[in-house]
Amino acid sequence: MSQTQPYKTVMLNPHDHVAVALEPIPAGSVVSVTCQGQTFSVTLNDPIDFGHKFAVVPIAKNSDVRKYGEVIGIATRDISPGEHVHVHNIEGKRARGDLRGIK
Repeated sequence: MSQTQPYKTVMLNPHDHVAVALEPIPAGSVVSVTCQGQTFSVTLNDPIDFGHKFAVVPIAKNSDVRKYGEVIGIATRDISPGEHVHVHNIEGKRARGDLRGIK
């Protein structure tokens, strides 16, 4: 059963792939995220802790993941809207010579 109530989230750029929970949000909750006139409605597959990210759009494996208008990593697998986005499904790109062609 989905829970419908307003949850506090933040998304700063409408081209971001994720939003951030500003309070714990239970799995199954329907969350509406509005950013610069665009609204994303997702049902959370996972519980999201305060400060953690969840996908608002589908993210394909090996694609850049954007938060606050910046690339924060690369998806290690396909990520569905409503999924928790963290170290289990994204990998950082900074200081990764193998991803920049540095040997």
